[in-house]
Amino acid sequence: MESKLAPNGDIYSTVNGFMEKAHSEGKVAARKNGFVKPAFAQNGKILHVAQNGGLYKKPFNQSFEETPMLVAVLTYMGYGILTLFGYLRDFLREWKIEKCHHATEREEQKDFVPLYQDFENFYTRNLYMRIRDSWNRPICSVPGAKFDVMERVSHDYNWTFKFTGTVIKDVLNMGSYNYLGFAESQGFCANAATKATIQYGVGVCSTRQEIGNLDKHEELEKLVARFLGVEAAMAFGMGFATNSMNIPALVGKGCLILSDELNHASLVLGARLSGATIRVFKHNNMQSLDKLLKDAIVHGQPRTRRPWKKILIVVEGIYSMEGSIVRLPEIVALKKKYKAYLYLDEAHSIGALGPSGRGVVEYFDLSPEDVDVMMGTFTKSFGAAGGYIGGKKELVDYLRSHSHSTVYATSMSAPIAEQIIASMKCIMGEDGTTLGQTRVQQLAANTRYFRRRLKEMGFIIYGNDDSPVVPLMLYMPAKIGAFGREMLKRNVGVVVVGFPATPIIESRARFCVSAAHTREMLDTALKVIGEVGDLLQLKYSRHKLDPLLDCPFDETLNEENKD
Repeated sequence: MESKLAPNGDIYSTVNGFMEKAHSEGKVAARKNGFVKPAFAQNGKILHVAQNGGLYKKPFNQSFEETPMLVAVLTYMGYGILTLFGYLRDFLREWKIEKCHHATEREEQKDFVPLYQDFENFYTRNLYMRIRDSWNRPICSVPGAKFDVMERVSHDYNWTFKFTGTVIKDVLNMGSYNYLGFAESQGFCANAATKATIQYGVGVCSTRQEIGNLDKHEELEKLVARFLGVEAAMAFGMGFATNSMNIPALVGKGCLILSDELNHASLVLGARLSGATIRVFKHNNMQSLDKLLKDAIVHGQPRTRRPWKKILIVVEGIYSMEGSIVRLPEIVALKKKYKAYLYLDEAHSIGALGPSGRGVVEYFDLSPEDVDVMMGTFTKSFGAAGGYIGGKKELVDYLRSHSHSTVYATSMSAPIAEQIIASMKCIMGEDGTTLGQTRVQQLAANTRYFRRRLKEMGFIIYGNDDSPVVPLMLYMPAKIGAFGREMLKRNVGVVVVGFPATPIIESRARFCVSAAHTREMLDTALKVIGEVGDLLQLKYSRHKLDPLLDCPFDETLNEENKD
């Protein structure tokens, strides 16, 4: 990273071609894992990162504020205290002083290979169990903008739960991946799925290669290819298996996979099953990826030094735990420079990004031909299930013959396929309405509004300004469960996440913004978040924004113009 002095005296820092305005006194903005962190002027307002020499055609702003030192120390202390008490409780359980609820082998099984690793269960027994009530809450309605939650209680410190028979009505849903609001029980899509259910039934009971290939599958795949702008596409019944079962069909021994360190578990599993060599680059860090590509070209395979058969770069469009957007223009440039292949997982970005909802490729105004394998899921923006892979016809034809998801897995049911077709046509405007385009625009407006308001309130949030996934940092272990419980008390449902799903000092609440949310709903959620944030002292940010009191909020304005 080098610093440059602009003609007006402002200091800029250049990172991977980005130029970032820093503090006028000379303080250069920091960065984390290759992310360009927004600098803060003296008036406390975040300024956009300048465009990157033609690669980025609009500001690309991702912020990751550092954990305050005091908060980090207290977080480590909290986990340390919990660990000490955990060992004490295990000692009491060993001597039968405290009742033990976790699964153990019987005495006659002790001489066999152990079924349970005691130390691996330590976190579950002593830390996770204390806040277990924050997860797996059963809902009993459509996961739309609001849902109903079944109330449950525990009389043995979260080891077991019992339902009270009470249903908590109209809980504001801030956790579902229902980005465009198509998870509905009525309306155009639901009616189409109902009609397909009556005609085809709810199950296919066969694979695509046998007698499970429906006309709906053919229609869906042609529509997906047209939506993505690629030659061909194929659909799968499960999003997770789309990654884990297709990557092994694309690469194998003698191939190299370069994987982002924060890739989803399905990508990690697929890479491991492939038998290819795996090397991990730092999250969204182009210097790290460039070095790995250069080393791969120069040194080749270990021992033999033969060239790699294939080099496959594997990334996601939106990272669901960080709220960050992939730096796709730079990755495409590196891919072309080193003649590698690119596998793009758009599970969270398809439908949620781009002027017409066509994902991160459209968001950066790139060509679909720049991506060799375009993967995505129907489980989020389309309100359905399953996944897809799109690309050249040769690629899709090859996968039809070699993918385990095609050869062995049961076909997608007709109602699911019809739900996807209806929602995708709605997004494309082929249903004769502008409802789909309106939802895409509403999601973008809701996202920027919600993120800005949280920053104004003083919370530390991660990710890109245009990402509908909004992580709000909690840090301390005790505040994970407290935040989820207090929000539900106020009729707002949220998802809280802690270690080991996140780094130990980066526990968070993850909000998912939807086009189904009205501005009033978002204001209600923000008010409740503010109340709970004050109660639990969660407003850690040292760069709190000033609200624009004299200017109405307009998502089309840049930050530097809002004075």
